[in-house]
Amino acid sequence: MALSRLQKAQIWFFKAFVGFLFMLFQLFSRRPAATKRLPPVSNPLLLLSATQLAKKIRRKEVSSVEVVQAYIDRIQEVNPFLNAVVKDRFAAALQEAAQVDKLIEEETGGEEVLEDRLPLLGVPLSVKESFSLQGMPHTAGLVSRRRIIASVDAPLVVLLKRAGAIPLGVTNTSELCMWFESHNHLYGITKNPYDLERIPGGSSGGEGSILGGAGAVIGVGSDIGGSIRIPCFFNGIFGHKTTPGVVSCENQYPPISGRQHEFLSSGPMCRYAEDLLPMLQIMAGPNVHKLSLNTEVDLKKLRFFSIPHDGGSMYSNPVSKELLDIQKKVVEHLEADLGVKVQQLHLPELCYSTEIWDTFMVLPDKDGKPPVAFTELMGEPGRPKWPFWELLKWMMGKSDHTMAAITVGLMEKTRLSKSTSLAIQQKEKLQEELDKLLAHDGVLLYPSHPRVAPKHHNPLFRPFDFAYTGIMNILGLPVTQCPLGLGEEGLPLGVQVVSGKLQDHLTLAVACYLEKTFGGWRDPGAK
Repeated sequence: MALSRLQKAQIWFFKAFVGFLFMLFQLFSRRPAATKRLPPVSNPLLLLSATQLAKKIRRKEVSSVEVVQAYIDRIQEVNPFLNAVVKDRFAAALQEAAQVDKLIEEETGGEEVLEDRLPLLGVPLSVKESFSLQGMPHTAGLVSRRRIIASVDAPLVVLLKRAGAIPLGVTNTSELCMWFESHNHLYGITKNPYDLERIPGGSSGGEGSILGGAGAVIGVGSDIGGSIRIPCFFNGIFGHKTTPGVVSCENQYPPISGRQHEFLSSGPMCRYAEDLLPMLQIMAGPNVHKLSLNTEVDLKKLRFFSIPHDGGSMYSNPVSKELLDIQKKVVEHLEADLGVKVQQLHLPELCYSTEIWDTFMVLPDKDGKPPVAFTELMGEPGRPKWPFWELLKWMMGKSDHTMAAITVGLMEKTRLSKSTSLAIQQKEKLQEELDKLLAHDGVLLYPSHPRVAPKHHNPLFRPFDFAYTGIMNILGLPVTQCPLGLGEEGLPLGVQVVSGKLQDHLTLAVACYLEKTFGGWRDPGAK
């Protein structure tokens, strides 16, 4: 479906405008500090999965206090570099770990009883700051919410704590969780453990950064356009965007509205693939029966597909050669090792991913009520911010908002005119094709992003590169982000593994396979 000359002119003008904003940002911003290497991991406890740690704690081979203290020490070592954990609860966590050790000493039912009842007993956990964690800030990086403290735990956090996990603190996000760089004027900017001059992604960038830097072993993220998968990709870890409606998204800020509940997913983030499934079993809570997580997966019986790029969108950038090459390498290995045939696909509608995501995010709910505007969320209740004024204030160093948030507000106010019905038709056609293609036994490989982790603030110049992840939110498909080693610049490579709705167990199985094949997470300090 070719674009008209007017549409092409609008796109060109918009890109030029964003480019102008980026040049302004460079003019008024300081240059980042010189790159320093993160300290390598020295404590062997930090190199064990949550599953292995829980087993050792249950067997009294190591105490929960020792494990929690090891992670506290690591956070204190790397967080000055990363600025990932924005508020800790170390003292409370050590007290809870001591209670765990006492419980294990007094348990008479044996290890099996503990494993069944408390599968994550004594294991430390990090939590995205946009989820409510009792006693912790709950701001989503908004300066006007700086005094807001969570009074309750989000349902998802409750489930993980009931399973025995011990939260260590909360991690940074992008402002209002609507950008793929984690930067705000409340906590500052979070850095990538593999290169401190690069971004960790967003909006779950604090989670991605502290996990990638071995300051956490498991964490919690949310995803409405790639907010789990982009940080996992940039930081070389695993993450899973669940089928929507399975894992609770309650007690998050900002609240969802319009039809956004259809696209938002909460899910696990971790360094080791074997932790994805047990975490999802816990996080799904009463909805776990909707998934087939206990079903054994025979990879040789799956149907594999690969799409190397979106087909040439005028909004997002082309996929880099090294990411095309690593996806091709995955295809070749699957065919050689499993004896499967990976079918190469081209779905023309994918090149409209940006337009589809943008259209569906602003659709009204079933009662005709539109979603809350981003500029309203930026301001006080009933007093939305005016992004043009905030831009002028930012240029004078007086705005409470980041350039990213101001840019989102500007895009909202100057949204290009487009046909909503056309975007809906494109989405429905793509949905029909992929639902039929993937069904109950299909798996798709698709790029996570056009390039590896960029330099700080660079997304302002390429704001639509999230479309590779965002389209999967609108389609409602489960996706596991898988690391595939390090590239030419020592930065993580990766790929999205997509399956049909409620077939989350398939992508989790492929993730475990790819970890064994490509090595999974790498210690950034050991480069």
